Amino acid sequence: MRYGIVLFSSDRGISPAEAARTAEEAGFDSFAVPEHTHIPVRREAAHPGTGSDELPDDRYLRTLDPWVALATAASVTRRITLSTAVALPAEHDPISLAKTIASLDHLSGGRVVLGAGFGWNTDELADHGIPGGRRRTALREYLDAMRALWTQEEAHYEGEFVSFGPSWAWPKPVRAGHVPVLLGAGGTERNLAWVARHADGWITTPIERDVEDRVRRLRELWSEAGRDGEPEVVALAGKPDPDALTAWADCGVTEVLFGLPDAPAEDVIAYIGRLAERVGVSNGSPG
Repeated sequence: MRYGIVLFSSDRGISPAEAARTAEEAGFDSFAVPEHTHIPVRREAAHPGTGSDELPDDRYLRTLDPWVALATAASVTRRITLSTAVALPAEHDPISLAKTIASLDHLSGGRVVLGAGFGWNTDELADHGIPGGRRRTALREYLDAMRALWTQEEAHYEGEFVSFGPSWAWPKPVRAGHVPVLLGAGGTERNLAWVARHADGWITTPIERDVEDRVRRLRELWSEAGRDGEPEVVALAGKPDPDALTAWADCGVTEVLFGLPDAPAEDVIAYIGRLAERVGVSNGSPG
């Protein structure tokens, strides 16, 4: 089971580049950032954690663009995987986003993983022209369209939310045009079935419970869908719990992402070093 870091990136505190470099030096396998393009002041969508329009963290208002953030991280690292937990592809033009992701993958030597979400904030999605009730269809089409651009010499796609005729688009992602796509969403039957049909794996939510049972169910749905191999499963965690980590490894979780504190850079660097020692990946003192 791999271990990674997720930074709720914002315009304060440690930079993504410094956090990613520190994590790589400490021995972690991956580095992830989230996405919100904006937060409408007036909205009907309830945050899944608070159950109301109250946000649990003001960094939702201050989130950096994930692909710019990961590009800065790519420039100062060599090994660590660069991922999103999660990005919101339906809030972008899919042709342009495919180019951005493929370019980052090309320049980083094939280190990009796309963690994608439907988007809990339907008011945010609406400002991008995506009806909340159609967000699942929109995400599926956007991913399919991007995959066409990544893999086909003359790519084309026709759908409800995106369509384009035969087109050339390079660079292609390094791994035979493949960028792994993981769905970040609650572990409901419907969402796990969506993963089995349309994604390469699942990212849990921070408040997820009964992860073990849901991983087993995902594996069943994966097999029923005729998929080869096993799905990737990334668990979002706070502080490391040895019992939970053991249970997750035993049930098929492939990676755990630990969140970082909203603190000055020197405190975050020290925290990454202590965390590396606790989970057994330490390469020595980072920084």
